[in-house]
Amino acid sequence: MTQALDIERWDLECEFNNMDHRTDLNGVDRLIVRRGQTFTVSLYLRFGSYQPGSSSLDCVAETGPQPSEQYGTRAAFGLSDSIDTSRWSAAVTSPPGDTVALSLCSAPDAPIGRYTLTLGRSGRIDFILLFNPWCSGDAVYMDNEENLAEYVLSQDGIIFRGSYKYPIPNPWNFGQFESGILDACLRILDMNPKYLRNPAKDCSGRRNPIYVSRVLSAMVNCNDDNGVLMGKWTEGHEGGVSPMFWKGSVEILCNWSTQACRPVRYGQCWVFAAVACSVSRALGIPCRVITNYLSAHDSNSNLVIERFIDENGDLSKFTEMIWNYHCWVESWMTRPDLKADFNGWQASDPTPQEKSEGVYCCGPVPVRAVKEGALLFSYDAPFVFAEVNADVNTFMKRRDGSTSKVTSATVVGQKISTKSVGSDAREDITHLYKYPEGSDEERAAFQKANHLNKLLQQQPDRDLDVAIKVGPGMRTGCDFDVFAVVTNRSQTAKKGCLLFGSCATSYNGSLGGNCGFKDLLNVELSPGATRRVPLRLNYTKYGGLLTEDNAIRLAALLLDYNTRESFLAVRNIVLENPRIEVRILGEPKANRKLAAELTLQNPLPETLEGCCFSIEGANLTGGQVVSHRLASSVGPGEDAKAKIYFTPTHSGLRKLVVDFDSNKLCHVKGYRNVIIGK
Repeated sequence: MTQALDIERWDLECEFNNMDHRTDLNGVDRLIVRRGQTFTVSLYLRFGSYQPGSSSLDCVAETGPQPSEQYGTRAAFGLSDSIDTSRWSAAVTSPPGDTVALSLCSAPDAPIGRYTLTLGRSGRIDFILLFNPWCSGDAVYMDNEENLAEYVLSQDGIIFRGSYKYPIPNPWNFGQFESGILDACLRILDMNPKYLRNPAKDCSGRRNPIYVSRVLSAMVNCNDDNGVLMGKWTEGHEGGVSPMFWKGSVEILCNWSTQACRPVRYGQCWVFAAVACSVSRALGIPCRVITNYLSAHDSNSNLVIERFIDENGDLSKFTEMIWNYHCWVESWMTRPDLKADFNGWQASDPTPQEKSEGVYCCGPVPVRAVKEGALLFSYDAPFVFAEVNADVNTFMKRRDGSTSKVTSATVVGQKISTKSVGSDAREDITHLYKYPEGSDEERAAFQKANHLNKLLQQQPDRDLDVAIKVGPGMRTGCDFDVFAVVTNRSQTAKKGCLLFGSCATSYNGSLGGNCGFKDLLNVELSPGATRRVPLRLNYTKYGGLLTEDNAIRLAALLLDYNTRESFLAVRNIVLENPRIEVRILGEPKANRKLAAELTLQNPLPETLEGCCFSIEGANLTGGQVVSHRLASSVGPGEDAKAKIYFTPTHSGLRKLVVDFDSNKLCHVKGYRNVIIGK
């Protein structure tokens, strides 16, 4: 007959267990473990001693408000001779005595979340269970330590913005291990409408990273729920801050969690993606942020973007958008609901663009399915396929109401980018989303996707061609030239009209005021000739029109007088901001006060007012944004300087993210990698 262990007290050995489970950066004041991996607690018996074969202990692990064995949210198990990592199990690993080392292990497919573990009649412990990409039985298993260090453990990174010709790296503080972040992430799961409708079923679904990723895609935006972020793509940020304000996810998640789950204002695509990445990594799902340049927004699911222009080359408001860039996330997991070929990176998009199953969310869809044109696979494959592959048709609407097709060479899905593993360099992953243009594999993918427009599309031989060229020196505050290059490829002389214009634009394609325009009614070209037409862009004209994206849309429209054909070239340029110089003063060691000396030279021909530097960094600034407002203005060519103090809390390679803001020069970003010693 067995004797139940009578437990008086226990020690969760949080420091040892959390370090072993790679959760110690969350703190060691509570137990946070990963599924499918053993952890050990020490039990101190009230009387008697543990005796192998004659001592027993009933264990019950429960999660959610309505735990049940049917839903997998309750597991009852006793002592075994050894740990079985394929299921919930417990085993004693110490010799007989009144102190018991109890090893425990969850099932590798157990739902993640907050758990209560009952040990016999008197033991009751609380812990948090996360996904475990180090466990081969877990659906998020990733067999590469360097990738795990980057996609799970790294608390900072680079998000690429700018344009496909000039990708601009922007630092971001993911901060998934900062104080309060894990609690905020678990609260996101508990605030999602599926949980509020049926908590038992939702908690059961949390065993599946596919389900969790789809929930996060919906909950990072607030369009259908009490989600984290409210999007805004128009001027004015009343009641909130510009999306450009943010340097990291920590302040966003903390604000949402501590302010009654009211949406934080405001975000745009890279902010939505970055927050989703932070939450995914916090929960244990390997995740990375992706940037797709010239990203199509196919609103009617026909895999075609239809652009309408007027006779000046200006876009109509009825045009479907091609975003200068768009960001989403990829999460690593198996897809047991699909073929084995579709395991690995899954794309999901938390930016609210179109509804999926009645909710503003997108994905997860296997990146491989997008590449292969397998558009019937869950979830939202056609939308993501269109973002990187849509055909672009341009039409001119004339004043008399007639419409004609315009020849244009715009290709969507360019330089799909993410941060490289172990460095800040850009990794081009376009080949993961699409086959080389014109290849047999590309044609097969288009056939599978029924992308008839692309299959029938042929590049006609054009007698006339127009392209846009730019030179160096496109910096904020400078005057510079851009060029429309017109070429006559025929054997006869050509005569036409060239309209060459520019206007401020946002990264999502919205247009602003005119920055400069040139109208040449008579462009004459002899056979084989090329003409280079300059357009001067002056700061006095464009400076007051730029949005925070610092982008200008250039459009050159060429009309052949003989054939009445129209040719359009479009290019977005992003003006270069000044560099923030960052010097670290003092010896970088954990728990030792340091100073960051920050310098930025004013590139504008006007004075900067209200200048402010701010910094943040995972394990550098205590989860806070530290700011310093300058007492005086900064004249043209003068340096803005500040010294900001901070105290690192952990050793290792850390990224100090810096922002400079003023009345005329808004949210310039910079960073410095700092190696913190022990």
